[in-house]
Order: sequence, then structure tokens, then C-alpha cells
Amino acid sequence: MKAPPFAYAAPSTIAEALALLAAHEDAKVLAGGQSLMPALNLRLAAPSVLVDINGIAELSEVSLTPTELRLGALVRHKRIGTDAAIAGAVPLLGLACPHIAHGPIRSRGTIGGSLSHADPAAEWPAVCLAADAVMEIRGPAGPRHVPAEAFSLGVFTTALRPGELLAAIRFPVARGRAGFAEVARRHGDFAMVGAAVTVELGPDGRCADARVVLFGASDRPIRRRAAEERLRGQAPGAALLREAASLAAEGLDPPSDLHASAEYRRRVAPVMVRRALADALSLPEARLAA
Repeated sequence: MKAPPFAYAAPSTIAEALALLAAHEDAKVLAGGQSLMPALNLRLAAPSVLVDINGIAELSEVSLTPTELRLGALVRHKRIGTDAAIAGAVPLLGLACPHIAHGPIRSRGTIGGSLSHADPAAEWPAVCLAADAVMEIRGPAGPRHVPAEAFSLGVFTTALRPGELLAAIRFPVARGRAGFAEVARRHGDFAMVGAAVTVELGPDGRCADARVVLFGASDRPIRRRAAEERLRGQAPGAALLREAASLAAEGLDPPSDLHASAEYRRRVAPVMVRRALADALSLPEARLAA
């Protein structure tokens, strides 16, 4: 199929892009296009104007300070996965990137586009939640900053308001360790269930802090706070990780679809959490079932 007719605009500044979005309520923003172009061709989207933001140089910038990594919304998946400075600052980004689709999509797709699309099975929303990221948003009322936990609101739904644009994602430089695991029908497919975790160890080797996030198991990535609490203050070990993983799966109400049943997702979720934690804490024996 072919896309419906639309006007095309290619602004060179954020201000120009915002003016176009304000003038055309049904406009769509083109970043990497890996989700939007199929939607256009299938006529699931029919904007009057396509606002191509790829000419806005500011949105492709990467900056790193001793305390913060800032990724412009147009930074491509491939760059995130191959840039040693990015992986060094926030290791979870480097761990998750190889799981995203396939090479051609990683070369073109953008982190901001993925986050704005808000597929509950996508990797970046979960990574941002586990890494305590903040979304930098520009709009007609001025800039604002939204924590990752308040950005993804449901299936294909975010905190972006009409006329707003996701400009950048800010990550605190990681002080601890990270782990990532997911299961998909084939490599490159969306995850049926996945887990992204961060763990900070204290001077005594015990867990000082942790974030445990599941994705593909709800309408958005979700933190599993009971698992996080179980880890805090404890010395890492295989038994502890199994307990935390079990707590992470409690109360899950995942969807059933053509990829996997709700029951399958409930059974696999603790396995993904256990594997991610085991990798983060270098405990390969904890990856195995009890």
C-alpha cells in the first residue's frame, strides 16, 4: 500500500518545528521513521503534514559531563550501541541496544522516536526507567522535564502534550552495575517479556540500591518495587536473586496476544529478572533455575 497524501516540511530549528506543530494539529513528526512509515503505508496514520526533524542538528547532539549523559532525541540506536563513551556512562544502554530489531533499523531508528512511540515491548522505555532518565521536552509553553516513570502512560501513549517535541534524554552517569535480559520469538523481534535492572553496591558489598523494571508484561514498563526492597541491604547471592525475581512477578497481569499468552509471560518474567540481576552482579550460578 501507499501512504495517503500529505504535505512535507523540513525545519532546521526546534522553534521552526514547534511552529509547524502549532499550525497543524494533526501533523506527525518524522524522526527515524521505523514505526511511522509502516503506519502511513498501512493508512493507520493520515497526517496533513509530515514534519521531518532530521535537519535539526541540535537533536543529534551527545554531551557527557562527570555526572550526566545527554542524548539528543535523534541519536540513532546504532550510535548508542557502538559508542564506548555512552556505554561507559550508562552501561544499560549498551547492553540493551543489540536486542533492538536488526542492523538496518538500528542504523536509522532513533531513541527519541522509540520513546515517543511508546510500544510497551520496546527496550528504550524500560532502560530509561531503570536508569532514572529524565525527558527534556520543548513546547509552546516552554521547556519542561519529565521523569521516565511519568513519561510512558500506556500503549502508544506518552506525557507529550499537543504541539510538544521530545528534544533530549538525560541520564545520570551510572554509579553501579546493570543487567538486561529479554525473550523474543526470533532475535530482533519485540520482546515477549524483558527485564532491565541497575544495582549499586555499598562499600560492604551489600546492595545499597536497585531498580528492577519489567517490559512487555504490561501496557508500559513497570518498576517492581517489592523486588527492589528485597535486594536493598542484602549481600548478593543466588538465593536472594531468586527471591527478588519471584517478588518481581507477583501481581503481574500481562496481556495475551499472538506472540505469547498471559500465563507464559507470568512464568517467564521472573526468569528474565533473575538473569538480568545475575549478569549485573556477576553471579552466573544465579542464572540457573533453583
